[in-house]
Amino acid sequence: MSVYTVSELAALSRVSVRTLHHYDEIGLLKPALVGENGYRYYGEAELLRLQQILFHRELGLRLEDIRRALDAPDFDLKAALRAHRAHLAAQAKRYRALVRTLDQTLAALEGETEMDGSQMYRGFSPEKQAQYETWLEDRFGAAARPEIEASKARMAAMSPADYDDFLAELEAVEAALAKAMADGLPADGEAVSPLVARHHAWVAGAWKRTPDGPAYRTLADMYADHPDFRARYEGRASGFADYLVAAMRAFAESRLS
Repeated sequence: MSVYTVSELAALSRVSVRTLHHYDEIGLLKPALVGENGYRYYGEAELLRLQQILFHRELGLRLEDIRRALDAPDFDLKAALRAHRAHLAAQAKRYRALVRTLDQTLAALEGETEMDGSQMYRGFSPEKQAQYETWLEDRFGAAARPEIEASKARMAAMSPADYDDFLAELEAVEAALAKAMADGLPADGEAVSPLVARHHAWVAGAWKRTPDGPAYRTLADMYADHPDFRARYEGRASGFADYLVAAMRAFAESRLS
């Protein structure tokens, strides 16, 4: 049977060593054995369990919920894999529809074909968009509605290239902040502040106005409270949701007050 050190498993799975150590500490993924040298070693059962953890993370589950599910006496690995496959197949179908929508839109813009209004929105999830909007209005009241509509209008006004650049900047900022966390830099430290400033600038570009301290703290609260945002940030790295929120709150307190 093949066994892997924590470094080898990290390289194989693209899950950081720090995250694997964290999974061990919370009892989510224990190594098969720990050698006299203190090294963790993982076998086939641990590799399969890590795969399940990653599948469940893709579904947005919290780590504690995943641990309970995997440790349940009636947990069935094959049944779980079939359920994951069904979910991913449904997602793949939706993404194929989105790709077709993009292709049809590009063809229409280049004069190769005509496109009616209903074709422009195939593949999108109105239910998910409506859930976000309802949550925002429940959380912040009727005053959120003008901001929602303004934000949707700003996104719609972007060219495809501008929108790609817009998302690429957010990805770069989040990756840099996740690395800062992995490097052990404190969320409220001076070294992290320039990265949060980039995030703040990105938000200003999205809102078309610069958020002041209370507004930026409110955004941090939303990241902390909404399960989809928490799942998104935890999917990047364990603990990243709380790290980002702490960094934003510290920046609002020190730089935007």
